[in-house]
Amino acid sequence: MTPAPSHDAHTESQFGSRAADYVASAVHAAGEDLAALARFGALPHAAVLDLGCGGGHVTYAVAPHVRSVTALDLSQAMLDAVAAEAGRRGLANVATQQASVEALPFADARFGRVLSRYSAHHWGDVPAALREAHRVLTPDGRLGLVDVVHPGPPLLDTHLQAWELLRDPSHVRDYGEGEWRRMLAEAGFVPGAVRRWRVRMDFPSWIARMGTPEASVAAIRTLQQAAPEPVRSHFALEEDGSFTLDVMMIEAEPDGVSD
Repeated sequence: MTPAPSHDAHTESQFGSRAADYVASAVHAAGEDLAALARFGALPHAAVLDLGCGGGHVTYAVAPHVRSVTALDLSQAMLDAVAAEAGRRGLANVATQQASVEALPFADARFGRVLSRYSAHHWGDVPAALREAHRVLTPDGRLGLVDVVHPGPPLLDTHLQAWELLRDPSHVRDYGEGEWRRMLAEAGFVPGAVRRWRVRMDFPSWIARMGTPEASVAAIRTLQQAAPEPVRSHFALEEDGSFTLDVMMIEAEPDGVSD
C-alpha cells in the first residue's frame, strides 16, 4: 500500500496548483483585517516574517513600511508567484523561503514582527508553530495573527468545520478566541488586543479558488440546504451558498514584555 502523504505534503499539493488564484483573490487582496494587520506590522527598520504567506497580500501591504519581509510558505509554486508579483510592484525588500511553520529555518530573535493571515487553520501543529514564532521574535517583537474563528456554539462550529473540510481537505480547524489565547499563552506569549470582522464568502469564487471537486461542492450544498435556522441565520446563508464568516485578529507579545 502506498503510504499516505504527510499533512504538509498534502497542503503543499492542494495550494501549489492554485497559486495564481490566491494572488488574484479579491477577498485576500483587500479588507479591513488586511489593513489592520499591515498597520500592526509597519515597524520602521524591522525585519518581518509572513507565516504561510499564500498569495502574499500581507507581504505586499507591509513591505513599503519596513526594512525587509520574508514570505514563508510550504508551496514553492506559491512563493514563485509571490516573488513575481513583488517584483511587478517594485518591492525589492521581499525575500521568499520554503519551509514549514513548525520548523522555521531562522536564527533566534531574527524578526521584529511575525504576521500571519488566513493560514493557521491549515497548520497541523499550531502549538509547535507558535513556539517557533516565539523563538524567532526579538524580545520586544510582536506577533499579529488573523484567521477565521468558529462562532462558539457547537452546532455552528460543526457546520463551519464540515463546509471548510469538504471544500479543502488540507483544512484542520478554525479555532475560537479562547483556544487561541490558551495556545498563545502555552507557547510563551501574552495574548493581547482582539479585533473582529464579518467577511462574506462568495460561494462560486470560494470553491473555484480551491478547485473543489463537484462531488464535494454538492456535499457542501446539501449540508447548507439542510442546515437548521440558527446556522442559516448566523452565517447569513444565501441561496447560492454564499455565507459570512467570523474573522479575528489577535496580537501577542513574548512573556515579560510591556509597552
